[in-house]
Parts: sequence; C-alpha cells; structure tokens
Amino acid sequence: MGNMTYVVRRMKDNDIPQAIEVDREAFPTQWPHPTYASFKQELRNRLAHYIVVARQAETYQENLKRNRSHMTIWQRLTSPRPPVIDEETGENGPSGEQIVGLVGLWVMLDEAHITTIAVRDACRRQGIGERLLIALTEMSAQLNVSVVTLEVRASNSEAQRLYEKYGFQRVGMRRRYYSDNGEDAVIMTTDRITSPSFQSRFQELKRLHQLRRGELYTSEIEDLTPSRLA
Repeated sequence: MGNMTYVVRRMKDNDIPQAIEVDREAFPTQWPHPTYASFKQELRNRLAHYIVVARQAETYQENLKRNRSHMTIWQRLTSPRPPVIDEETGENGPSGEQIVGLVGLWVMLDEAHITTIAVRDACRRQGIGERLLIALTEMSAQLNVSVVTLEVRASNSEAQRLYEKYGFQRVGMRRRYYSDNGEDAVIMTTDRITSPSFQSRFQELKRLHQLRRGELYTSEIEDLTPSRLA
C-alpha cells in the first residue's frame, strides 16, 4: 500500500456515487443493487450508520484505471459513470478522496446488525476489510451495543475466518437467503462486546493490525455522542 494516506470516517452524501461503485464491484450478482436514493435514505435513517475507508486524491486517477481494468465488460457497461476528475488537481469533487471500502450497520435496541461490508476489487487483501470491522466494532461499543450480528454466504470461507477471528460465532443458517443463486447464509454473532474478555482480545487484534497496516490508522472516526442520536 506504499505511502498512501487513508482516512476512516463516516459516509457522506458526496460519497454515494463511489459507494455504489464499491458495492457493485464487491457484489456483482446481487439484485437489486443500492441506488443513490436508497443510500441517501440510509444516511438519514437514525438506526443506520455507515463508515468508509478513503484514500487521498493524488492517486485517484491511477487507481480508477486499475479498478476498471479488473471489471468484466458487463461490469464496465453497468457500473456508474466515473466521477469527474479535475485535470489539474486530480480531485474527485469536493472531497478529493477515493472510497476503497465501506461498512453499514443498523442498531436496534442493544444489537448491531451488519448490513454490508465491501471493498474494491483492486484493494482486497490489504487489510481494509479488517479495518472496517475494527471501526464498526468500536462504533458499536460507543452506541452501547451488546452484540453484533451478520449474515455471510455459506461459501465465503475467507470472510467467515475473519469474523471468527474477531469473536463471531456461527449460531444458525438462513436457507436460500441470497436471491441471485439461492445460496444459504450463515448467521454469526458475537458475545457481549463490552465484556473484559472480548475487549482484551479485540484490543490485541487491533494493535497487531495497526502494526501491519499503520497507514490505515492516520485518521480515526469521530466519537459518537448521545446528541447525534437525538
């Protein structure tokens, strides 16, 4: 990942076009895909919270070309138009950042449910998915959540190993959950995330990840306060 600068922050409205790109790269067979309107509605939903990992604009055009080179012809035809890039500054609109990954969760009572976690094709196996998982766990603790749950494809053993590493356990199945191919979903959940045993293990995993992927820790997500949920 070189000397790139990354930020981990809340998702904003002007991130939506790139969030759609990331989602379609990560889940090309999913239907229906999120739209601008559905993402915007989510960002205004008091129960929903979205976090993105973004990298700075000086490498945006190069990475945009690399990302599109990994797409099939069908993905190129159906993907949203690339954002307009200023030829002099290389900036992508007002933020000047490229979104490389995102995670969404819904908080209901004392439970957080992960609705999506996605990383650009060209940015996989670079610690970004794990960084998102760390960020959402921290956010969940700030929101006084007790447990975090998710569904994952039964065939996605790589994702399941990451979740198990962070304390998720298999608790059930949803038969034919995925509409694209009828695949089953594995239901996974954590123990109480504020417990001393969970936090001890979590903080050690975060420390080890930070040692390996320090560039992903240049900026932390802002703290949540009760007024944000009012």
